[in-house]
Amino acid sequence: MKRKTDLPRHTMPMQKPSIRAKNWEEVNIGFTPEMARAEALRCLECKKPLCVAGCPVRIDIPGFLKFIEQGDFIAAAQRIKDANALPAICGRVCPQERQCEMGCILGKRHEPVAIGHLERFAADYLRRSGVSLKHNGIKPSGKKVAVVGAGPASLTAAGELAKKGHTVTVFEALHRPGGVLVYGIPDFRLPKEIVDAEIDALKGLGVEIVTNYIIGRVEDLNELLARFDAVFLGTGAGLPYFLNVPGETLNGVYSANEFLTRVILMKAREFPDYATPVKRGSRVVIIGCGDTAMDSARTALRMGPQSVTVIYRRAKEDAPARKEELLHAEEEGVLFRFLANPGRFIGDEIGWLKVVVCIEMEMGAPDESGKRRPVGKKGTEFTIETDTAVVAVGFGVNPTVTQTTPDLETNRYGVVVVDAATGATSKKGVFAGGDVITGGSTVISAMGQAKIAAKAIDQYLMNGG
Repeated sequence: MKRKTDLPRHTMPMQKPSIRAKNWEEVNIGFTPEMARAEALRCLECKKPLCVAGCPVRIDIPGFLKFIEQGDFIAAAQRIKDANALPAICGRVCPQERQCEMGCILGKRHEPVAIGHLERFAADYLRRSGVSLKHNGIKPSGKKVAVVGAGPASLTAAGELAKKGHTVTVFEALHRPGGVLVYGIPDFRLPKEIVDAEIDALKGLGVEIVTNYIIGRVEDLNELLARFDAVFLGTGAGLPYFLNVPGETLNGVYSANEFLTRVILMKAREFPDYATPVKRGSRVVIIGCGDTAMDSARTALRMGPQSVTVIYRRAKEDAPARKEELLHAEEEGVLFRFLANPGRFIGDEIGWLKVVVCIEMEMGAPDESGKRRPVGKKGTEFTIETDTAVVAVGFGVNPTVTQTTPDLETNRYGVVVVDAATGATSKKGVFAGGDVITGGSTVISAMGQAKIAAKAIDQYLMNGG
């Protein structure tokens, strides 16, 4: 029998690039049961599993891998769900290569165990089986908690608190719960029925979700606190950043937030069957090279343009996007212009974008932190003809809630200040987690912060808070 270190990592089956670039179906197809068991067998069953330490929600990774190896896929899903309320989502969108798989001992000399793919497999198997996991011993606490927002952090907090017996009501500003999971991540990476299934599981715990309800407009935090015993704030970071260069207000220039929301959540890709319009560009440029930029580029590609070009001011190896997303974009035909930066946009006589003017960049000397920053090279201006540009250079915290709550402390960037150990804000009874306290991070990191806050909320409530 081969040693575990000699067993090759299984490759995720997926649609061919030439086919998937023309449809909205999920790119990754998923492991078969046979592949999953063979991949789980590669786990070294370390005495000190660093993979668990690398997981923000501390899933018992060796435990669920052992169940998969044994063919008990429902038990594997149960073990994951004990720590992670959204495993089918995390198995698809989380950067495992920088978290759990980075800690995998097997990965020090070989390919790490495909932990993310196996998490997805177990969660998908559970959903398709129709089995409902049991949550025994939940006793009503008599306490009520309001959760603001319905993204990954909020959904996690809601689930954790419901398991403790608290009555949980989630307030979501949009017409559909899920936050960035439904408006920011395309179907070909995260099918929306997956999100709906995970949310339905939370509703099964008794969580109530109220949509089209903007906290800070319909009610403020003080009014919520008059009706609830505690509040969890998980409104995310939905305020887009811009380049602040000339011509950025031209027609055809979108923030990634607006572009993806129109196409994904509001179905602009099916216009006029759906009423939301969006510019179907023939030459599209995407500014930035993170996961949101890759989502924007691959979404634009599926709208049928002549070309989609990503412009990024740093080198390819500096790109913050997941390696898989970069690879998928390249395979599908997205073009890349690295070490370049837009300086201005130029429009036609009626205000529509026609050209983006860029400058070549080079990496400057290291700053005080040791990080080299890109600087423009004089005399290297060049132009790219384009009729659609999507700016994907980051997000900030939407101020709707914070501006209506003066005693809620924020930093100079508008990020809510919390006690890192508890998620407690400066306002008694209000806790927070996710992008609203970081300004932008990963789905699983937001969930990890939400678990910390939910534990603290439970202690606050049960200690007479």
